[in-house]
Amino acid sequence: MTHPASTHPFLDLAPLSAARFAAIEDRVARLLGTGQDVVIMQGEALLPLEGAIRGTAGPGTVALNVITGPYGQTFGDWLRDCGATVIDLAVPFHTAVTADQVREAFAEHPEIDFVSLVHAEAATGNTNPVAEIGEVVRAHGALFYLDAVASIGAEPVLPDAWGVDLCVIGAQKAMGGPAGVSAVSVSERAWARMASNPRAPRRSYLSLLDWKERWVDGGRKVLLHAPAQLEMLALEACVERIEGDGLEAVMGRHRAAALGTRAGAVALCGGLEPYVRDVREAAPVATTLRVPEGVAASEVVARAVAGDPGLPLVAGGGALAKEMIRVNHYGADAGVGVVRGCLAALGTALAEQGLIVDVEGALRAVDAGWH
Repeated sequence: MTHPASTHPFLDLAPLSAARFAAIEDRVARLLGTGQDVVIMQGEALLPLEGAIRGTAGPGTVALNVITGPYGQTFGDWLRDCGATVIDLAVPFHTAVTADQVREAFAEHPEIDFVSLVHAEAATGNTNPVAEIGEVVRAHGALFYLDAVASIGAEPVLPDAWGVDLCVIGAQKAMGGPAGVSAVSVSERAWARMASNPRAPRRSYLSLLDWKERWVDGGRKVLLHAPAQLEMLALEACVERIEGDGLEAVMGRHRAAALGTRAGAVALCGGLEPYVRDVREAAPVATTLRVPEGVAASEVVARAVAGDPGLPLVAGGGALAKEMIRVNHYGADAGVGVVRGCLAALGTALAEQGLIVDVEGALRAVDAGWH
């Protein structure tokens, strides 16, 4: 005798309608304060990040690619693969790019018609002054592409006010949401650039034009394919929670977490120092720390998380694994308890390496920085 399967809240879901999908897009648009078209892509943020570049860049494109961390390097690779001429503007990862540096690049290369920039580089802990850079880009007339995946929810992201033509966000960091869906706001100029680009992906999972022609232009009545239902519902709940708490309050928690972590690390000592030297250039989503010479960051992190694997501590990627520790205080981890736990664990790990630390002083500094 067979028995009917028991119901399960994650499995036995009614289909997600086009109307509800569109309503979630509208809520994301309100979060961004944008009147541009917002398309929710059915994959992690790399999907719209790559799709937006491949849709707008081609052999005739001259791109200024700002590099303040690893994602800027990736964007340059994609742009070159599209056949674009790429002018890299690289700055040391412990700092941010300036509007004047972008202005100077335009003066030297007036043919630039595309600018790619990462707002906050979680991997290196810096954040770039997008509002100021946006003024310069707008005056020059170039198309402006922005990776705001790490910054959304942690600091203001205002594509319309800043003149951003392609603004990509993901929910998995400061928004405290799912990793499996992402979104991009697209200006009319960006749509026109895609429509005139013979190499823009079509009939492809990377294609933004498919969403434009089959979803947006059709009045958002029929979806292209079955949506990632659980992720869409999680995104809706995530935005609803931000609306309930208030975006300013959510951003405030991230600012407090960043200030508390930075102050605590300085007070802890043990040779630790902020990797991003100027606090004004430090991202509120993650704080990066430089370890003293002769100490391996990856080993310190391994010791620190041994007692609590849930702490959001990681070593830097690649060559930075030797010198950088990153405290990821975003989403649910943007809290004073998490920051205190990270600093206490780092203090214990550094003490085990024979370094002199002041854990109690660090915790006091965290509390003072938080308030």
